[in-house]
Amino acid sequence: MNHISLKRAASSQAATMVPESNDSRSAHRWAIILAGGEGARLRSLTRAIVGDERPKQFCPILGDETLLDQTRNRVALAVPSQQTLFVLTRTHEQFYRSHLREVPSELLVVQPKNQGTAPAILYSLMRLSKVDPFSTVAFFPSDHYFSDDAGFMAYVESAFDATHSGDDKVILLGIKPHGPETEYGWIEPLTSNRVSQSMSWVRRFWEKPKDEVARGLMDHGCLWNSFVMVGSVSAFLKMIRRALPDLFDHFKSIESVLNTPRESQAIEELYDRIPEVNFSQSVLANRPGNLAVLPVGGLRWSDLGKPHRVLSTLADIGLQPRTELLWNSTALSNAAAG
Repeated sequence: MNHISLKRAASSQAATMVPESNDSRSAHRWAIILAGGEGARLRSLTRAIVGDERPKQFCPILGDETLLDQTRNRVALAVPSQQTLFVLTRTHEQFYRSHLREVPSELLVVQPKNQGTAPAILYSLMRLSKVDPFSTVAFFPSDHYFSDDAGFMAYVESAFDATHSGDDKVILLGIKPHGPETEYGWIEPLTSNRVSQSMSWVRRFWEKPKDEVARGLMDHGCLWNSFVMVGSVSAFLKMIRRALPDLFDHFKSIESVLNTPRESQAIEELYDRIPEVNFSQSVLANRPGNLAVLPVGGLRWSDLGKPHRVLSTLADIGLQPRTELLWNSTALSNAAAG
């Protein structure tokens, strides 16, 4: 589908909106896989595995599939592939090209460079808003591990269902912790005012707390932030506009050329003007009133952010480190040391 037909599809879709049934809601359900990060913290390990500088999402770390392919398979349990966008960075093209060869170009949101998670998320939302302004979307990091894909995506399904209650909340999926982790972000639920029996409003975020604080958070029912988020496109855009008005205005200024042949040049010039911005710190932490959290239990999760977490996850699932690591004693010992 070229840019012109994509615009026609969007116009037709908007023109035929009717009160939503369950089927029509599914037709407006989208996923965005965030695959534009550098994976710098795991570079020593990925370099030993593949022999180059590719980010971890393009590496076969847990088994024979890359983390990106594993994420795609997981997401496909709830969202069709034709409604899944990928946020990428142009400098990684040599690494993602072969994995996404069959994906239509209009589903690839290619950044000129990596400027952090906030521009990546906003760019993809602006693109999706033009195609399907009434959509509901879930964001997924491309490089995390879940011990039970089907079980986790059942929670995502519940979050999708909960976004149709008429308000503009964004739902975070919070992992029930299995230890007082000091290198994860934590979500503190507001227990005095619940959204529903299974969901709470967010009171605040705790980023990489000290050990004593992490133990207190765990004892008080706080959750790890998986960075999987579900909400309507309009809810996400409103939240970003309030938290980051300048960044929002930058992207709004090129909205008219998105999904057209002029997009590439406009986005190149825009990325030269904007700063690097972290979504968790600059949006989520500043707008807790817009956020609800759905606790996720019965499975194990890791962001695979450090080499020692990769080795721990491999041990949990009964896999040996890849042969390339076993033959590279330096890389393996560095990984074990964290």
